[in-house]
Formats: sequence, structure tokens, C-alpha cells
Amino acid sequence: MTWGTAIRERLVPVSGAVPLDAAGLTVVLVVAAILCWGPAWQWVRLGATLVHEVGHAVVGILSGRRFTGFVVAGNASGHAITVGPERGLGRIATTWAGYPAPAVVGLAFVWSAAQGYAAATLGLLLLGSLALLIRVRSVTTVAVVGAALAATGSLWWWRSDALQAHALTTVGVILIAGAWRGLASVWRHGRAGDDPAVLRRLTGVPALLWILSWALTCAGATVAAARLLLTGVA
Repeated sequence: MTWGTAIRERLVPVSGAVPLDAAGLTVVLVVAAILCWGPAWQWVRLGATLVHEVGHAVVGILSGRRFTGFVVAGNASGHAITVGPERGLGRIATTWAGYPAPAVVGLAFVWSAAQGYAAATLGLLLLGSLALLIRVRSVTTVAVVGAALAATGSLWWWRSDALQAHALTTVGVILIAGAWRGLASVWRHGRAGDDPAVLRRLTGVPALLWILSWALTCAGATVAAARLLLTGVA
């Protein structure tokens, strides 16, 4: 078997949708709950921070800004560096994109797993993680991206359709929960340098309204993901 054939076989979607049955959904929700509300959260939340910063970076690039690097710190804080005008719609959109990013990506993961695209999604994540390595700006960030790269690469290469679907769905649920936890944190402990305060300075719109806009986006993603998860469950 050639390398090209091996890679193609690991990208081919599953034929047809693959909704979780009741047992599979239970496993996904239990594992997600343990990781989101147990001691493991102090490590798992670094993944949510990574997605938050990538959200800033992707929207920044789409807005015409130049993405130069990002940092994920051990306390789950982080920042992405984009170069461009200090004000304007591009800066506003880039700043806004961080907090809802985990929920939106989480929904995308749940959808792709349910539609049989888990293998292709993992392949894209693998390429994305490799691309991010040249933009890391701290040792901790290297460790977080490296861990994501190792987990994604292993799951993708040693393909098991059932395992990929369950794993991607679990990560999707964790990211959605992480988005809500991030919102709760910025609501309770918001500081002058946090995104809501920056958006208030850029636009004059109160920080509370920006937090509400993120909550509405997360709520939409949560409802959509819940409908996908319940499809086919007896």
C-alpha cells in the first residue's frame, strides 16, 4: 500500500449518518462531565483556551489582519497577536470571536461526527495543528499544541470509525461546556484587559451586551448540538 492510498483511506467519510445510540450518548456525556467538572478540568481547559485563541486568529485573518503568534498560559489565560488597524470592524470582529469559538467548533465537531465526517475532520485538525506550531510563542503553548497534535494524529491514523465518532463528539461537548465556563468566568472576574472591556473601548457598547451576544451564540450552538445528539437515540 502506498502512502497516498493509506492517507486517502483515512480521509474517506463513513457512508451515511452515524447517530449515537443511547449507550454511546451516555458514555459521551459521562466522560465529558468527568473531564469538565472533575480535577482533569485544569488541564482540559487549556484545549478550550487554544480554540479561543485560534478563533481570534482565524477571524483576524478573514478580516484582513496578519496573525503573527499566540500564547496559551498554564493558568488557562492566553492571547493571540494579530497585526492591523487599531480600530475598525476587523479589530472588533477579531476581538469578538474568541469566547464563542469553542461552542461553534464544538458544534462543528458534533455535526461532523454525526454525518460521518469524523475522519476527514481529524485530518483537517491534524493539518491545522501542524500549521499552528510555527506561531506558538511559549513553551506551554508548544506543549498544548503538541498534545493536541499527538492525540489527533493517533486517532486519525489508527482509524476506528466508532472510536473517532465518539471521541470527536466528546470533544465537541467538552468545548461547548468550556465556552459556557469561559463566559461565566469573564462575567464574574472580568478585568480591564479582557475581551468585553476591549470591545467596550472600541465601540462604546457596554461589556454586558457583548457578553450577552456570546451567550446567545453559545445557546444556539448548545441547542443545535443537543438536537444532533438526540437524533436516533431511542
